[in-house]
Amino acid sequence: MTDDLRYRTAVVTGASKGIGLAVAEALVAAGADVVAVARTMSPGLDILVKGGGARWVQLDLTEPDSAHHLVAAAGQHIDVLVNNVGSAQARPGGFLSVTDAQWRRTLELNLFATIAVTRAVLPLMLETGRGSIVNIGSVNAELPDPTVVDYSAAKAALVNFSKALSKEFGPRGVRVNSVSPGPVETELWLGGGGVADTVSAAAGLEAREVMAQAAAATVSGRFSRPAEIADLVVYLAGDRAANIIGSDLRIDGGFVPTW
Repeated sequence: MTDDLRYRTAVVTGASKGIGLAVAEALVAAGADVVAVARTMSPGLDILVKGGGARWVQLDLTEPDSAHHLVAAAGQHIDVLVNNVGSAQARPGGFLSVTDAQWRRTLELNLFATIAVTRAVLPLMLETGRGSIVNIGSVNAELPDPTVVDYSAAKAALVNFSKALSKEFGPRGVRVNSVSPGPVETELWLGGGGVADTVSAAAGLEAREVMAQAAAATVSGRFSRPAEIADLVVYLAGDRAANIIGSDLRIDGGFVPTW
């Protein structure tokens, strides 16, 4: 897509599959030295690492001090940070079915992991006076859904967090933005135990029916593809987006019915 990320180091969290893997692949294609952070290796990430474009750092970012281990592994120079790590568990029983432990787990993975990694990486960017941070949000930040009530709340907080950071650190050369996808063709939606599986089981439908309903709610009539999210992230990471600061960019095929 672009080669303006050559000789730059980019960290991608949750990089083993889905959006994270697509972002890592796109950043490698753009010339970046990619540090791919994930708990486990995947076939796609293994191919990327063996190709020499990425390094795998095995970490669970919900564990204490994991963010500091990430920085130590990445080195003392990070130009781009993509906070992608996160997960959504469908709650067909609604709010009253969600336990305190589930709330904590959702917030830990979708919000606090990003806070910890950003806190660890920001000083390196501030030393050089430049950097780009892209946080992966969700349309659920502005379209709260009781079937993912904890996830919606976490993503709303993440988008708010991104805007606050942009105001504080933008004047010091670090751009912070967020990208909010709608339904995406990933395991989160389509895999076994994913949103479609869980919702369909509770509603007495086939998983394909749930997916068809979600796709029909978009103007494009389909889910976004991980590579489409990745292209937008790479653009935000590069110099051509130098004056995009504090934005939340939605990519949802028209899923959100308002502007």
